[in-house]
Amino acid sequence: MIRDVALGQFFPGESTLHKMDPRVKIALAMVQVTLVFLADNFFSLTAVALQVLLIITASKISLKTYFKSIKMVLFLITFTAILNLFYSAGDPIFSFWILKITREGINNSIFVAVRVVSLILASSALTFTTSPTDITDALERLMKPLAFFKVRVHEIAMMMTIALRFIPTLLEETDKIMNAQKARGADFENGGLINKIRSMLPILVPLFVSSFRRAYELALAMECRCYQGGNGRTKMKTLHITSRDIAGIGFVGVFLTLLIAFNVFFPNTPR
Repeated sequence: MIRDVALGQFFPGESTLHKMDPRVKIALAMVQVTLVFLADNFFSLTAVALQVLLIITASKISLKTYFKSIKMVLFLITFTAILNLFYSAGDPIFSFWILKITREGINNSIFVAVRVVSLILASSALTFTTSPTDITDALERLMKPLAFFKVRVHEIAMMMTIALRFIPTLLEETDKIMNAQKARGADFENGGLINKIRSMLPILVPLFVSSFRRAYELALAMECRCYQGGNGRTKMKTLHITSRDIAGIGFVGVFLTLLIAFNVFFPNTPR
């Protein structure tokens, strides 16, 4: 079900990741994305996968919840892996008609799948353990130097956080609309591609109407509370970097060192 998708949700907790400074978590998440793409052989890829598993363990959130975040892109991951399996250059180990499977294709398929899954899980660890309010404050402070160039940092951070916050809400609304249409006899599974596209119209129209209504209500609520952007606003919580954050930086630094070492000392390892 669509409502089971955990993308963009926040789960309160008392884990080490929950207590870290959100600025540090966002910065380390960006470094983690870089590490995923720097992995150039199976040794470094294994190190990245192990690092992601340790991050998941430190968040104290169940693996089932993390795998829900992969549900929406599972088809895309599988499709991309299959394309790399059949359309990579190299000596074929199996061929049928115009299709051929090469050793390089198998390696590329594994790399693509593990990279995408690692990216999703690492980004999910950030959103699962950081509240939208903390993300807003962290983004605003990280982008604060841009204010020198007259960039409206607070508004940008607020828009990004609102968009992230309403992903679960829109998914839940979509699920309700689909159930209501099914109760009226709508069929979303049978028929050809054209029929399936047409069957989406009874979902998209009320979903857009509901989204615009929610946006209007949110804007009205912010105006009633005299929201005027970031000018003159004070912070309820002051962010401080603690020993916990330094330990997190060191943790990522260790795996960054390992990855660079694997790429340097095992450059010819099959990929």
